[in-house]
This record gives sequence, structure tokens and C-alpha cells, in this order.
Amino acid sequence: MKHQETSRLIRKEINQSYEQLKEAYPLLKKQNGIGLAIFLIAVTAIMVTSVGWYKAVIPTWLMIVVNAFFMGILHEIEHDLIHWLYFKKQKPVHHLMLFSVWILRPLTVNPWIRRTLHYHHHKFSGTLHDVEERSVTNGERWSFKRLITTPDIVLGGLFRLHRMYHDMDREVKNGNLKMETSATLKRITFLSIIPVTVFAHVILYLFFADQLLVWINTKFMTAFSFPYYIDSMLDSLNVVIYTILLPNLLRQFCLHFITSNMHYFGDVEEGNVIEQTQVLNVWWTFPMQLFCFFFGWTHSIHHFVVNETFYVRHIGRKKAQNILRKYGVRFNDLGTFRRANRFREYTE
Repeated sequence: MKHQETSRLIRKEINQSYEQLKEAYPLLKKQNGIGLAIFLIAVTAIMVTSVGWYKAVIPTWLMIVVNAFFMGILHEIEHDLIHWLYFKKQKPVHHLMLFSVWILRPLTVNPWIRRTLHYHHHKFSGTLHDVEERSVTNGERWSFKRLITTPDIVLGGLFRLHRMYHDMDREVKNGNLKMETSATLKRITFLSIIPVTVFAHVILYLFFADQLLVWINTKFMTAFSFPYYIDSMLDSLNVVIYTILLPNLLRQFCLHFITSNMHYFGDVEEGNVIEQTQVLNVWWTFPMQLFCFFFGWTHSIHHFVVNETFYVRHIGRKKAQNILRKYGVRFNDLGTFRRANRFREYTE
């Protein structure tokens, strides 16, 4: 079968399995209510855990772990919101939820701008102009540089920006990308990180630099320090750094590691959904899956059936995964780490 026919059958069978699931559990049809309930539970859990840490009831490591887990759930809520799966007709509620999940995950890009990037990703996944995936290191050879820039979309993005823009210009020249689309992608990719994302990353850079100075001073009996106004700013943002930024750094590293290695890049046949992703659920990824709500288990399903909520994907994942396996979608293709995420062999 051609890949279009195979994809059609996969979508049909997965949709049928979801319909059966919702008939067995009618509560799942209450989409807005469930989405809002999950959102409120996650936000409440983050607030309670953060207050517990502030009052020295909960240790720092546990607070970071718990907050990172629930922020991973909020990422899934944001992803569903980007696809208009909650409160499409009640715009104020929709946009309030979208704003809230962004502010609680300020290392991410502006979600209203991300909507354009994400729709482009679905249409052109794995191509040279799939900006969303390339921004999180997809398609790069594994190295120390890729490892340290995996969670960082500001400095890490700057390192790869020239190559991305060059490839997009080449795609325009080869007729694979419209010039207007290229110009739009370049503009909004930059705008998506201003000002919140840049500010949040700069705070983390200063925080880690300050921690390094403390270590150097302790180790070598020196007295290096930042100017007083930077120290004062870090002190005033201490609670935000620990309860919001550090958990998000953990969450973002895990998500970017999983997503950049389960998506294929560079040699994907345009429009061939079967070649776009794999199911990545090998046992040693479990700690990272925990902080991105098991993204590697279910995101391939989403590429075939876009307009379904993350919790339905998880509940019905076993049947859906069996369908993917039956039609040839890859599972745990660990050669992707050696091939720089190419679907076939890496040739550059």
C-alpha cells in the first residue's frame, strides 16, 4: 500500500478504538470539564508543593521532582489547547488556561506563536524547515554540545539559528518552501522567545553562574561575586527560581530529549506520517518519560489522530500501539541516536 492509504487505515482503526473507549466510559466525552479538572489539579499540586518547600516541610529535591511532573502534565494541557481541544467556544477560558500554563512553564515559547510553529510541524514534520523540532536539537549528531543545549532554546537556539536559516533559504530556492512562509517562520521563531523565555533563561544563567562562584570561593578561598544589584535580584527571585525555573529545566530537558529522538529528520518523505515518528518506550527512558507525561509512548499516535486529548491517548494507548505496530511504525529504533535522527542511514 502507498503510505497515504496505510495512514488512512491507521487513523480509521485508532478512531474506532477511541469511539469504543468513549462508549464504554461516557465520562470521557466531557472534554472541557476533564481538561479543566486536570489543569486545576496540576496547578494546585504545584502551589501546595511549593508552599510546603517554602515552609521547609518538603525537601528541595522532592519539590523539584513533584513540580516537574505536574508541569509535564501542564505541557500536555497546553498542547491540547494549541489544537483547540478545550473551550473552543469559550475563548476567555481557553486563553486564560493557555496563559496560565505558559507562565508556570516560562522556559517555553509563547504558546500563541507556537500554535503556528506546531501546525507547520504537523504539515512538514521531519523536513529542513520543521522549525519546532529543530529548535530542540532534532537532526543534530549527538555530542556534548547537543547534550547541554537540549533544554536550552535561547543559547542553544542561537547556536543552530544560522544553519536553520541557511537550510530554509535553500528550501525556498529548491521550491520546497514558499518565501512568505520562510519569512514568517524566521520572524515568529525569534518573536516567540521575547521577552518571557529570554528573561527566564537569563535568570537561570545568572543563578548557575552564582552557584559556580560560591563553589570557587569555597574551594579556593577567593571572594568573587556579582555586583550587588544582581545578587539582590537573584535573592528576590529565589522562590521563583526553585519552584518554577528549576523544575521546568528538568522537565524541559526530559521532553526535548524524548521528542527530538522519537521524531525523524532530514530524509522523511514529505507527508509520509509513518516515517515521521517512532514509539520510544524502551525501559531506560522511563525516568525522562515521567517528566513529560510519557510523551514517547503516545506522541506517534497523535501524528495520525491529531484532534484527540492526551488523556484519551494514554488510556487507549495499548490498542493504538498495536495498530501502529501492525502497519509498520517503528518501536524503539535506537539507531536514531547514531544516525542523527535520520529515518535511514546518516549520509552527511
